[in-house]
Amino acid sequence: MLFRLLAVAALAALPCLALPGPARAQVVATPIPGDPVATDSGAVAGKVLGSGVKAWFGIPYAAAPVGDLRWRPPQPVAAWQGVYHADRMAPECIQVLRRHNLNNYFGEEATSEDCLYMNVWAAPDAKPDARLPVVVWIYGGGFTIGSSGMAVYGGENVARHGVIFASFNYRVGILGNLAHPELTAESPHHASGNYGFLDQVAALQWVQHNIAKFGGDPANVTIVGQSAGAMSVSALEASPLAHGLFQRGLAMSLSMFDDRFHFAPLAEAEQTGLEVQKALGAASLAELRQVQANKILDVQRDCQLGCAGTISVWPDIDGWFLPASVPAIFAAGKQNDVATVSGFTSDESFNDLRNAGSLAAYTEAAHTLYGAQADRFLALFPAHSDAEAKRMGLLAAREALAEAGTRNWALAQTATGKAPFYMYMFSRVHPFAPAVRFFDNPQSIGAYHGADIPYWFGTLDAFNMFRTTRNWTDVDRDLSQRMMDSLLAFARTGDPASAATPWPRWTDAQENYVEFGDHSGVRQEDTAAMAFFAQAAHD
Repeated sequence: MLFRLLAVAALAALPCLALPGPARAQVVATPIPGDPVATDSGAVAGKVLGSGVKAWFGIPYAAAPVGDLRWRPPQPVAAWQGVYHADRMAPECIQVLRRHNLNNYFGEEATSEDCLYMNVWAAPDAKPDARLPVVVWIYGGGFTIGSSGMAVYGGENVARHGVIFASFNYRVGILGNLAHPELTAESPHHASGNYGFLDQVAALQWVQHNIAKFGGDPANVTIVGQSAGAMSVSALEASPLAHGLFQRGLAMSLSMFDDRFHFAPLAEAEQTGLEVQKALGAASLAELRQVQANKILDVQRDCQLGCAGTISVWPDIDGWFLPASVPAIFAAGKQNDVATVSGFTSDESFNDLRNAGSLAAYTEAAHTLYGAQADRFLALFPAHSDAEAKRMGLLAAREALAEAGTRNWALAQTATGKAPFYMYMFSRVHPFAPAVRFFDNPQSIGAYHGADIPYWFGTLDAFNMFRTTRNWTDVDRDLSQRMMDSLLAFARTGDPASAATPWPRWTDAQENYVEFGDHSGVRQEDTAAMAFFAQAAHD
């Protein structure tokens, strides 16, 4: 943090001067009128972007979780003197590096255990106490990778429409999720693991304490996440620690209501922690806290690079952040009862049905997956040719997996909550440049997992930063504007409907959802298929 801090009282009256040595030796080129902003921890200065949006990057929201603070809940930032120059993104939380030939590669980022930093974008006319709606982004990455600094997650285009957009880094992988008997014993809450989730809570608390000074309304906060970030939205809606920190949630793909995903109970997660300790050759928790971070990454299982590593460490049901499983908390009516939007992409689900390349393979997969119920399944999803089998396999995989998980969340909220639930499906296939090839080959997987993010945030051009990978058209830009309008409407009012997009709420009597794609509009859920998959998941 000192790298960007003018921390000498003698220079407090000269905030644009730089200290020699390790301090920032760069003047903010386009200062923000009214800067510095006085946060709870100290003054911060940002910059004005070309669009007129005001931006503050890399503001510390918690102390660096290093040394003895490794595997502890986030601690308060020590207050500073002088002005902190928040003019560049901070390091991502330490993790394995991404492949360079992924379709969503946006360049390398600095990486560090010292990574708990916040970014804020404010509308050009935002003033302190303007009480503008606040959107807070939570990235995905399977709880093992991810960064708020990725170009596709930029908040400039959302903020310029009259809101405050914030994003932050949270701990991932073993460093973010390790449970261990010694960690549980030292905790006053008798809990361990979930440090990444606790970082999310701390970031939302920072928003509550500080966002009004940037022009935001702490009583009008919408959390938004994708993949593991969407799972985080469902977990935050369930957690008592997040009560009152936000008023609505938007989840892009996945949740803790998807039957494919389960957080282990604390005792089981502690055993995984002991496996980590053994793999690292440490005799105690104290020694674990001294192990070099790169060695920890070596034993962490992560499938971004072909499932390297040996041990998978995820969040757990720790008894503090999560007193019980997310579905159990909703079933008991103890969730944070907030308006929710949740959806999925049309082609993100994979199983043997989706992978079936022929009618014979499709029929075999149906019998393997559904056994005695296979004939009923084949009546709901009939196929009489290889081409029909491929089409039905894609549809059935989606409805059985991502779509069913989203519906489970809708059922849970409407059963015990009063706040409305809204559902969507994204089906637009990116117009990929024909000569471009990727490791994850999205040309063959359609509207893939994460394909909707740049449309919600208006960041389509991020994919062409280094080379042309998409030939965007007016169709894409119009669809992005429509989706951004729904995000903005939801952030302002709790209702995602807009002039261009009527959006009725989901109810168990009228299972509506909105499709965003080449032919957008309101759709009706196939309730017979959904009932079949719900029964099959619990047989």
